[in-house]
Amino acid sequence: MTTVRAALIQANSNMDKAAAIDKHVAMIADAAAKGAKVVGLQEIFFGPYFCAEQDPKWYATAEPDDGPTITRMREVARQHGIVLIVPWYEEEQPGVYYNSACVIEADGTVLGKYRKTHIPQVGPCFWEKFYFKPGNLGYPVFDSSVGKIGLIICYDRHFPEVARELGLQGAEIVFNPSATVASLSRYLWELEQPAHAVANGFFVAASNRVGVEAPLNSATFYGSSYFCSPRGKILAQASDTDDEVLVCDLDLDEIREVRDTWQFLRDRRPETYSDLARLLP
Repeated sequence: MTTVRAALIQANSNMDKAAAIDKHVAMIADAAAKGAKVVGLQEIFFGPYFCAEQDPKWYATAEPDDGPTITRMREVARQHGIVLIVPWYEEEQPGVYYNSACVIEADGTVLGKYRKTHIPQVGPCFWEKFYFKPGNLGYPVFDSSVGKIGLIICYDRHFPEVARELGLQGAEIVFNPSATVASLSRYLWELEQPAHAVANGFFVAASNRVGVEAPLNSATFYGSSYFCSPRGKILAQASDTDDEVLVCDLDLDEIREVRDTWQFLRDRRPETYSDLARLLP
């Protein structure tokens, strides 16, 4: 049996950047002490979810992929010998910013990154087009020491095409770092992603923030981070109110069992789906 002990970190990040990073570094150490070999952080983990307002001051928090935050996380991954999923606010160049996440191998090597593709502009609190350019790196799957890792960032989870892309490339664990509030999408949180897991035969690791963060003072992040099996079963779930390190053992052999039972990938008929790729009026 091929079992991977994975961890998700959910936290309130209503603090300055240095404090948020220190907080998560301590929680990563806790996850490693509990035996986790791969740890996923929440969307743009190093501060509050700032997209509730449109203010250019937040551009200054973006960093390149060789900036101080990713450099430090590479050291943390190496120190604990774990794979890290690190979402951050990426600066490609001045004025060009992405909502990104990278996969860092246990030896500190960066395996690659994903840039959030679907960018919401949904009132009253998700003004992400003000901050992020749509991703342009496709939907990569990263071959890590703990298995094949795919990434979906928050709003991407509402698009089944993304999950299918990752499934067709052999993703085994799909991490979805999120920032989602109770007033908008709570009823979808445990509906969409288990469906993606079943349809594509992979594990889902979905993380969310908790509590209230400025400037989003009118809504509450509901936590409830969870791991879901390829059968659509929620294996472990965090609380909806507290900072938490959620640890779960994932049996990767279950992927083959499920795919051999439900031959969804064999029975696909891509030649009949051509209209999906066309631009419709």
